[in-house]
Amino acid sequence: MEPTAVNTLGFAHFLGQTDAVGKAVLVTLVLLSIASWYLIVTRSLANLIARRKAEAFLERFWRASSLSEVEALLGSRVADNAFANLAEKSLATLTDSGKCGLAVAGGMAEYLTRTLNNEVDREAAVAEYGLTVLASAGSAAPYIGLFGTVWGIYHALVQIGLSGQGTLDKVAGPVGEALIMTALGLAVAIPAVLAYNAFNRRNRVWLAHLESFAHDLYVLLTVKGSSGGGDAVRVAMGRG
Repeated sequence: MEPTAVNTLGFAHFLGQTDAVGKAVLVTLVLLSIASWYLIVTRSLANLIARRKAEAFLERFWRASSLSEVEALLGSRVADNAFANLAEKSLATLTDSGKCGLAVAGGMAEYLTRTLNNEVDREAAVAEYGLTVLASAGSAAPYIGLFGTVWGIYHALVQIGLSGQGTLDKVAGPVGEALIMTALGLAVAIPAVLAYNAFNRRNRVWLAHLESFAHDLYVLLTVKGSSGGGDAVRVAMGRG
């Protein structure tokens, strides 16, 4: 192959020679990559901020000497993390437990259990945001890239057949260019799969901590409800 012909080969040449199907495959991979990296960056930042806010709140929570102090802490600022929101919702059940209605018909303990479970489930749903897109990109992108490669090879062979120049040097270039689509598919899939696995693990750990905190809240509030005062709660909260 002549040097001038070698220099013309590459991604730009492949893009110029491919048809609408190849361009559609390329656009799909680019969109999947943009969506994946957007979710990777935004979810990573959101998880980092949520963890720092939760750690700061839990430190203040376990330093409190009574539930009244916790209520004052929650009243002084907006609940900006899942742990603060869980504490706020559970403390609200103390006020609602004296009301009549189906929500509290089963008693304070049952009402508190439902409240805690609902909040944990809600946080689990929030934590799942974006994982479907990452899973789809990780599983589908290699096949989309492979389809683009197969289509590119087919398109290149048709053009070579029409030109009547079927020598190896004429075939190797277009076929090599078509393999770029497979490489792009893998480039989209690998970060998406790694991020999906990392976020899944983070969610499992995060929800386990949240459920543990929900259990602590249940014990604290039921101790208060059964003791009729704050002394037992102060003893129970003397963790930190």
